[in-house]
Amino acid sequence: MNYESAHVPVMLGEVVKYLEPKEGGYFIDCTLGGGGYTTAISEKIGKTGKILAIDLDESALAKYKSKIKNKNINLKNGNFKDLSNIIKEVFSGQPAIKFDGIVLDLGLSSTQLEDRARGFSFQLLESPLNMAFGRQVFIDTLTIVNEWPERELEKIIREYGEEKFSRRIAKKIIEQRKIKRIEKVGELVEIIKKAVPFKYQRNKIHFATRTFQALRIATNNELENLKEVLPRAAEALKKGGRIAIISFHSLEDRIVKLFFKKESKDCLCPPKAPACQCGHKASLKIIRKKILTPSEEEIKNNPRARSAKMRVAEKI
Repeated sequence: MNYESAHVPVMLGEVVKYLEPKEGGYFIDCTLGGGGYTTAISEKIGKTGKILAIDLDESALAKYKSKIKNKNINLKNGNFKDLSNIIKEVFSGQPAIKFDGIVLDLGLSSTQLEDRARGFSFQLLESPLNMAFGRQVFIDTLTIVNEWPERELEKIIREYGEEKFSRRIAKKIIEQRKIKRIEKVGELVEIIKKAVPFKYQRNKIHFATRTFQALRIATNNELENLKEVLPRAAEALKKGGRIAIISFHSLEDRIVKLFFKKESKDCLCPPKAPACQCGHKASLKIIRKKILTPSEEEIKNNPRARSAKMRVAEKI
């Protein structure tokens, strides 16, 4: 799980370098967060350029709106999986519009992490167990924790959280919720603590990190949303336009990697097929086969950036 630092988003320099925003360019920031990418890009594209900044979290939009200095920024509340419809709505007078660059940062912002009305952080023990990014929630976190069967709980904690003690944690959650409904962050943290070995509690990564990550992903249907936005983002790019995606979880990175790989090939037929029957044509060119990661200096200044992975592709 990743959280942006309070002022600078993860790998900002790399995003600007690879998206190459220039005067008059049109860009999309699918995950506004603290607004770091949006601000940096808006300063590069000038008065004749435009950047559409989207976020499902209304509080993020409201906070950023109060400090906007450049008039070339369009803010929109919505889920990035609906990217095509959002573009049509915002740029209704430009039906054939295409973009020079798109960025998606799949991590949490510091604003979300510090929001005491929600339970993203296991440090805010009295916060309600609510991990929804916005009102358009896929499923309530409390429903998952208090009503899902043990098998389903174990599955998401194992798969989404990559937690090796998923079975023990799921079992302990079931035991505790029979006694009392689990409603606060601190209650869940204590349950996880009881479920895992003492040695595990002393790891560098907090023992509740992976479970909280799993619940957040399930609450917001994050992996499916990512699968939906990728083809729509590729379609929205003009020839030579680039997309940069920063992920913090192996499942997210795998989805991006496979999509880029698929869209960089002309034919998807089985190798033994005598001739191409699918008719698929490559739409993207992978800029770097090797993933980009934060510099040692950035990780030193913001340890939460350590798991970031960035992939970049270009429309052809």
